[in-house]
Amino acid sequence: IAVLRACGLAGELGAAGVHDAGDLRLSEPSGERGPSGVLNEEALLRLVGTTRDRVVRTHGAGTRPLLVGGDCPVLLGAVAAIRDRGAAPGLIMLDGHEDAWPPHLSETGEGSDSEIAIALGRVPDLPDPIAQMLPLIQPSALAFLGPRDRDEIASAGVESLRGRAAFFADDLEISATLESGGDPASDAIQAIDAHEFWLHIDLDVLATEALGAVDYPQPGGIDWGELDQLAATAVGAEGCRGVSVVIYNPDLDPDRTDASKLVGFLSRLIERRSW
Repeated sequence: IAVLRACGLAGELGAAGVHDAGDLRLSEPSGERGPSGVLNEEALLRLVGTTRDRVVRTHGAGTRPLLVGGDCPVLLGAVAAIRDRGAAPGLIMLDGHEDAWPPHLSETGEGSDSEIAIALGRVPDLPDPIAQMLPLIQPSALAFLGPRDRDEIASAGVESLRGRAAFFADDLEISATLESGGDPASDAIQAIDAHEFWLHIDLDVLATEALGAVDYPQPGGIDWGELDQLAATAVGAEGCRGVSVVIYNPDLDPDRTDASKLVGFLSRLIERRSW
């Protein structure tokens, strides 16, 4: 986030009326897997709790949060905050991966491999208070836009959520639907069994040619124009209670070209919808 700030993020969004609430205070990772198989369990606890508290406060002030930077498990605290409002939460994922690996089958153990499995209550032996809040969502309230890791998860014997989530469209299906005049984001919103939802954008939903500064690039992916359209539809929906935008790796962006692209995307997103 420091790199994005240096590239004008706060100034661009501030000019559009977005209040900068500052950075979240998080814990250093331990580098060890816990009993659940998830890496850095104590840091994950702090991330979920801190995010949940910040989103609850933002909702209490009558506004919607935009969380930028970090990793995919940030969505766990955000979805928990929606449930704290008394609503059964929905989740719309714009992501190049399904992120539903059983942690013990993940080569890395990173929470970003498994946050959807966690949210669905399918990861045992997690520490409290995370374990106490699960499941956060039901498959009927979950929508995927853009995953393209079907071959990888199939080869590992991991079950895909295609056919189990309320809505699922991979990158090729998204592009075909948009080209024909449809709007997959609108379809996803209508499909989920939830009146309030969180929008999560993992930037690896984009093609590597569009944004290369992500940890796990893959063939395929959508372009910036497609992402603009999908995100604008979701943010503009009455039930959207906030957005997270994650997985920008500045170490892979030495000239900050991708940082500038990301700042531009966020500026366009805010311009399309009053925050």
